[in-house]
Amino acid sequence: MLYPFKFYPILKDKIWGGDKLRTILNKPNIDGNIGESWEISTVGENISIVSNGIFEGEKLNHLIKKHKGSLLGNKVYESFGDQFPLLIKFIDAHDDLSIQLHPDDRLAKERHNSFGKTEMWYVIQADDDAKLIVDFNKATNQEEYQQYLKENRLVDLLNIEHITKGDSYIITAGIIHAIGKGTMIAEIQQTSDITYRVYDWDRVDDQGNRRELHTELALEALAYENKNSSKIKYKEGSNQPNEMISNQYFTTNFIQVDKSFSRVYNDIDSFVVFLCVEGQGKIVSENSDIPISMGETILIPSMIKNIQLESDHSDMKLLEVYIK
Repeated sequence: MLYPFKFYPILKDKIWGGDKLRTILNKPNIDGNIGESWEISTVGENISIVSNGIFEGEKLNHLIKKHKGSLLGNKVYESFGDQFPLLIKFIDAHDDLSIQLHPDDRLAKERHNSFGKTEMWYVIQADDDAKLIVDFNKATNQEEYQQYLKENRLVDLLNIEHITKGDSYIITAGIIHAIGKGTMIAEIQQTSDITYRVYDWDRVDDQGNRRELHTELALEALAYENKNSSKIKYKEGSNQPNEMISNQYFTTNFIQVDKSFSRVYNDIDSFVVFLCVEGQGKIVSENSDIPISMGETILIPSMIKNIQLESDHSDMKLLEVYIK
C-alpha cells in the first residue's frame, strides 16, 4: 500500500550559497555553502530516497518503475515513464546567481536529449534589498543583446524586480533571469538541469577559475520579445486551493490552512506534491498521519484520492503541485 512520501534532501554546495537552508528550513549540516536542496528528483544521478515508512531507503525511480500509474497517475506515467516529471527545490542565494536562461523542449531535445525547463519561483524569505532579474526591460533582438553583452552592459538591458515574501514568478523557457542575493525561494520546474549561463558577474572560484559560460548556445534559446508577464497574481483565501499557475507542465495552488479541511482528487489523474513554505501541521490520509513543517516536502501518490490538511497551532502555508 502506497502512502505519502518524504525524502532525504539532496544538498548542493554552490559558490553563491549560504546557510538559510540550514538555519531557517532545518536542512542537515554539510561542509560548504548550501545553495540548493533538491527535494524530489530523478534527474541524472540525483535520485531522491524515501525517508519515512516501510519504503524508507527506496529510490524514487525504483518506486515509480514498480507502481507506475498508482504513484504518478496513469496519463503522467504514459508520458514520462519511470522518470518523475518535476524537479522540486529550495534555493538560498547568499550571493547573486548567474544571469541565465533555459532552452525549450524542442531545443533541449535536439541538443541534450532532455526536457526543456519552464520553472516557477515562490519567495519564502527576502532580505530588505533582495531583487530578482526577470526578462528584458524592453523588447530587443539578437544583435542588440550581443552588443550589450560585448560592452559588459547586459545588466542595463534587464528587468529588475524588488521582491518581498510571497511574491511568485513563472519563468518560461527562454526568459533571461537571475535570483538575487538575500533571496530564499521554492522552485518548481520541469525535470531538467539544462542551464545556459550568459554572465556570472566576473567572479572566480577558490582556484581563481571562472565558471563556464554558454554564450553561443543561448542565442537561439533566448526570448527577446519581453512579454512582461512573469509575475504571478494569486489570491490567499484560507482553507481552499488558490490557483497560482496552470500550464502543460504543472499546476500550482497556494493553500493557507488555519483549520482542518479536506482535499479530494477524484478528478486529477496525477500525484500531488506539497511544499510547506510557512508554519506547520499534518497531512492525514486513510493509512497515514504525517507531520509537515516549513521546509519539508511530501509526495502524495495518485492512488490516494482523499486527504485532510490540518494546521498545528499556527497558519500553515503550502504550495500544492500536480499535473492536470
